[in-house]
Amino acid sequence: MANSKLYKGSLSTIILKLLDEQGKMYGYEITQKVKELTKGELKITEGALYPALHKLEAEGLLDVEVAKVDNRLRKYYKLTEQGEKETVNRLAELEEFIRNMQQLVNPKWNIQ
Repeated sequence: MANSKLYKGSLSTIILKLLDEQGKMYGYEITQKVKELTKGELKITEGALYPALHKLEAEGLLDVEVAKVDNRLRKYYKLTEQGEKETVNRLAELEEFIRNMQQLVNPKWNIQ
């Protein structure tokens, strides 16, 4: 997608949703999963991903688990209990936003 600015406000929700589905993931794995799911249309950069992950961790929504993989330390992120609840809230907000945008962009569709 040429205008990834549209996605920036949704990045934390995207991360929370993926972690809710996958259990735990490391940063590169998150970027690749988004790329795969969007057929390459959305590419999350490290410069956007890691500040978002750190912010979610600081908010108490993510736990970090460090594991040694191939003689390297890898950080795995997973949802806290609070993170699971917040994921539900943010997804509901995003769905409402999408419905409202659809009404503005194409009122004929009238999605309920």
